[in-house]
Amino acid sequence: MIPHTMKLHAFPFITLSLLGCSQLLANPAEFSKAVVDIGMVAKDIEKTAKFYTEVIGLTEVKGFKASAEKATSFGLTDNQPADIRVFMLGNDPASTRLKIMSFPKREGATPDQKFIHSTIGISYLTIMVKDMDDALARLKKANVKLLGKTPASLGGNTRITVFHDPDGNFVELIGPVKG
Repeated sequence: MIPHTMKLHAFPFITLSLLGCSQLLANPAEFSKAVVDIGMVAKDIEKTAKFYTEVIGLTEVKGFKASAEKATSFGLTDNQPADIRVFMLGNDPASTRLKIMSFPKREGATPDQKFIHSTIGISYLTIMVKDMDDALARLKKANVKLLGKTPASLGGNTRITVFHDPDGNFVELIGPVKG
């Protein structure tokens, strides 16, 4: 049980804390780019790169490397170098970038991706496409197994199609069918 005097002293602290939070909300953060880049570790970087370029249609752009020392100093690896390949949605420099890397000397654990709720963390990518018919043709040509009862209608001519990438990550495409 909290003594009566402690309750009285806690009230101003809670009030000041809440006022401080409202000040933070009144001054939202400013960002230099309106999209979030996504980093992904792949088991087989060549297979995953081919999937995201040939099947999904992303464009590979210049990647970069981080030495073991640099990656470790950032707190990202345990003395492992990183060779990052970068893929973009289209050619706009402000587009979302998917950064894919692998670590052959330290293979990571594969998360349970049976359902999006099976593992805590980032569970899926949503990619908006201009032509779902074209996207479905690429998926079919690559023998990609669609999940659930997709493509499914989201209303009007907009469809959602869900599948796994080579590492089991969920990917959903959303866009219109033409026919």
